[in-house]
Amino acid sequence: MEPVTHFMTGACLGRAGFNRTTAYATLAMTLAAEAPDLDVFWSIAGPVAGFQHHRGWTHTLIGTPVVATVVVLAVYAYDRWRRTRPAHQISPQPVRWGMLWLCAWIAALSHILLDYTNNYGVRPFFPFNPRWYAGGIVFIFEPVLFAVLLAALVVPALLGLADREIGARPPRFRGQRWAIFALVAMVALWGWRYAEQQSAKQLLLNDEAAQDGGPVTVQKVALSPYPANPFLWQAVVETPDDYRVATINLRNSSVVSDAQTDIFHKPAETPVTLAAKRSPLGRAYLDWSKFPLVQEGGPGETESGEPATLVTFQDLRFHYDTPFLRGIMKNPLGASVYVNASGHVVQMQMGDRIQH
Repeated sequence: MEPVTHFMTGACLGRAGFNRTTAYATLAMTLAAEAPDLDVFWSIAGPVAGFQHHRGWTHTLIGTPVVATVVVLAVYAYDRWRRTRPAHQISPQPVRWGMLWLCAWIAALSHILLDYTNNYGVRPFFPFNPRWYAGGIVFIFEPVLFAVLLAALVVPALLGLADREIGARPPRFRGQRWAIFALVAMVALWGWRYAEQQSAKQLLLNDEAAQDGGPVTVQKVALSPYPANPFLWQAVVETPDDYRVATINLRNSSVVSDAQTDIFHKPAETPVTLAAKRSPLGRAYLDWSKFPLVQEGGPGETESGEPATLVTFQDLRFHYDTPFLRGIMKNPLGASVYVNASGHVVQMQMGDRIQH
């Protein structure tokens, strides 16, 4: 999920009741819910390094205790600093550091769960199990979920303003019911989206069988949601020879796929594509991608002007258009590798960023 949803989920977790167990619970859970994305700093070493480590060890079950510890240490430093301030007042609620660590750990685990629900995936059991898991039931930015979480945090604040205007005594822990409602609504949304996903999958498989006139060898299927619309899904089907992309509308039970533009035949491997696949970027890409389309392009040249053959990598899970993801036009999460005439990789890049 995108960062703001993670932050708001942590805040709602804190307000749902954990803030009654220790001081700083909401602060720690808000920070820990987003802290696993600190792996973004790997991008400093270049786009390939950033891609290799994106959703890496900070998104694993063995990494989240470390993430929780880092967050608690940051809160501890803030608490020490706060106590040195002249206007410092002793909090009526004590800090229970063990409980605070537990709160931070739970929030860090929520990050893995939310990231699992979209189609990019996570590897929670790495390094013991390197497999990527992706639920694909909500978009990476889900407007409905975003609005519910935002309302759960904003509405109690607005009600607090009204209370102060009429002189009412504010509650010590405001917004618990709103936070619980938002978290329950999140789980309910997941359940609804999962049910719709299964309906879309069955409709797709029936359509595949009807087109081929009988049973078809389907090796793999993935369905990706459109944001805010639970009835519209993008599907990718892998058969032994090709990939097929389709758009499924559950409102009218339609499966739309153009044989000219939505069928991608698996290209034969060449020495150039094999060299590109053996590159650090190629290995990382094929490890992550569920529907990799690796194509050898025509002659080109590297940033330095060296003649080379371009090899492109694309994951067809992201080959669809939404207001937030121009998958067909911009090839998001696409990669490029340049191989020279000697079969050596001379340039790697993710999107427009070149690895130096």
